[in-house]
Amino acid sequence: MDRQPGVSVRVKLTLSYAGFLMLAGALLMAAVWVFLLRYVPDRAMLKNPDDRPNGGVFPIRSVLLETFAPRAAAVLAFLLVFGLVGGWILAGRMLAPLTRVTHATRMATQGSLSHRIQLPGRNDEFRELADAFDAMLARLEAHVAEQRRFAANASHELRTPLAISKTLLDVARTDPTCDTGEVIDRLHTVNTRAIELTEALLVLSRADQRAFTPEPVDLSLMAEEATETLLPLAEKRGVTIETGGDIAPTLGSPALLLQLATNLVQNAIVHNLPEHGTVRVHTSVHPGTVVLTVENTGEKLTPELISTLTEAFQRGTERIHSDHGGVGLGLTIVKTITQAHDGTLTLTPRTAGGIRITVELPGVRPHTGK
Repeated sequence: MDRQPGVSVRVKLTLSYAGFLMLAGALLMAAVWVFLLRYVPDRAMLKNPDDRPNGGVFPIRSVLLETFAPRAAAVLAFLLVFGLVGGWILAGRMLAPLTRVTHATRMATQGSLSHRIQLPGRNDEFRELADAFDAMLARLEAHVAEQRRFAANASHELRTPLAISKTLLDVARTDPTCDTGEVIDRLHTVNTRAIELTEALLVLSRADQRAFTPEPVDLSLMAEEATETLLPLAEKRGVTIETGGDIAPTLGSPALLLQLATNLVQNAIVHNLPEHGTVRVHTSVHPGTVVLTVENTGEKLTPELISTLTEAFQRGTERIHSDHGGVGLGLTIVKTITQAHDGTLTLTPRTAGGIRITVELPGVRPHTGK
């Protein structure tokens, strides 16, 4: 925003300090003068009236006024100078922390997010402002770094199917003896993967921008629909799905919450035991919140690995390229959708192997929808 030049805050504070000091001095002088008017008589008789004019009557108030007025003016002039100089120094010391905050802000606008104010001293309003600004810079720096990693990974993931398609087309064009049907099948597989990745990126972008209108949603119905949709995949892999729980009303996007439940159930099916695996889907209601829990059997996972699973393009312990292997954005989308609904996502390794994922969202009363 373009603004007209104005007086600096330091000058304003200096004038305020000096003006307040002058006002206090003037009130003090006025109080002294009122005291003199009240308790000092206007005239007094001298002991030797014959030796004085006017019959020995001495005008005390007139003499006091002649003596008091110039000295009061001198005191006020001193207070003005003292207030301006002292106010300028005090204002400079008081505004020094804001100068450091302004410097850090300008560095941040130029792209330097690693700079921190780190204002020393005991806690006060300026230190709270500086600490909050440092925390904001830290979160912003982490977010920018995460976005850069995401963009790099997304570019790599999108480039891979395109490069494979180009290679297959080059082979089909230069080798007349190649099996056209096989090339078409492989192109179909690669193209399907590219479409899935693009759709996942669109869902992620939509959830991250909160581009939806909240509606009443029963999280248990979303979990049930996702389970029914993925039941053929579970049967194909020999995985048993166990469902249960309570009605879990919340507010949000039905499409995004269905995507959240689908990703959780699909992730639990795919990353499971080779045979006789189990997936448990459960919904519950707590004071003020509703909870969706999805847990599965599988190999034992370390807390260090668990902490990385919500990062983009992470697929457990290895990269999966089989059917329904995903594009590495499943839990990233779950995390983003959860955050877009002001919820909490928790990943916990199970002692016997596998993982327990809990999504906690704000709940609503089902009979009012509010």
